[in-house]
Order: sequence, then C-alpha cells, then structure tokens
Amino acid sequence: MSAAALRWTCQPFDALTGREVYPLLQLRSEVFVVEQQCIFQDMDGLDLPGWHLLGWADDGRLAACARLLPAGVKAPEVVIGRVITAPWARGQGQGHALMREALAQCERLWPGQVITLHAQARLEGYYRGHGFRPVGEPYIEDGIPHIEMNNRAPA
Repeated sequence: MSAAALRWTCQPFDALTGREVYPLLQLRSEVFVVEQQCIFQDMDGLDLPGWHLLGWADDGRLAACARLLPAGVKAPEVVIGRVITAPWARGQGQGHALMREALAQCERLWPGQVITLHAQARLEGYYRGHGFRPVGEPYIEDGIPHIEMNNRAPA
C-alpha cells in the first residue's frame, strides 16, 4: 500500500457517522493508551468543535487520522492534534501524507492562519520536516515529554 492509496475525508464531528467515529476512537485508544501506555482522558470535549481528518485504506481500515481545531478552541491559533498513523500502516509514508493533508485542510478551512501543534518531543524532527519550529521549552503532558511548535516560528 502506498501513501497515495489513502482516501481522505475531513468532516466536522457532527457529520461523522458511527461507523467513522468507532474506528477513530478505537485507533486513538490503540495508539495513545495501549501502545504508549498512557492513561489519559482522550475524549476531552474538543472533538465536538473539531474537524476530523481520516485516511482510509482500500480495504476500509482507518490508516491515519488527525484532529483539526479552529483558532480559539484549544489555543489562540489553529491546532493540529491527535495525529496518528495506524501501527500496521507505518513505514510506508502514511504519516507524511497525513501531515501534508492536515496542512492542506487547515489552509482550506482557515486560510492564512498560524498552525500550532503540541508534539511529543521525540517527534520534533518529524514535525520540523513539515515546516514547524519549537515555541518555548519542552514540558510534560500526561507523563510524556512534549514541545509546542508552530508553522510561523523562526527557524
């Protein structure tokens, strides 16, 4: 499967069907709670005002996803969060395809806005490759080192 093989959808929460919400929450639980062994409140109320970018494989499985939040919901800027590539889909360029699509969708939804993300510190280089730069110092969130980054910070 190539990264180009994913079928992308981007919808507000209220437009998602149960058959879309279930695999979305299942994948987030699989990666953030089980794989990363992090007990945290995933359903934090921010899904409701968010847009949900979903990358579907040809066989109908959810391969990648991200949550896009308008400015003023979690931060003064637009926020890309809950970025995941399914374990079975890793190593094939899906994560990079996901970030390219997330950036394109943010530009479509909120043209010209600064985009922020709260990255796991171990992924700083990955996000740098997509034009993000650190803002401030690293911090701990849910027991995991993070760093705030945005696409307008100086290099």
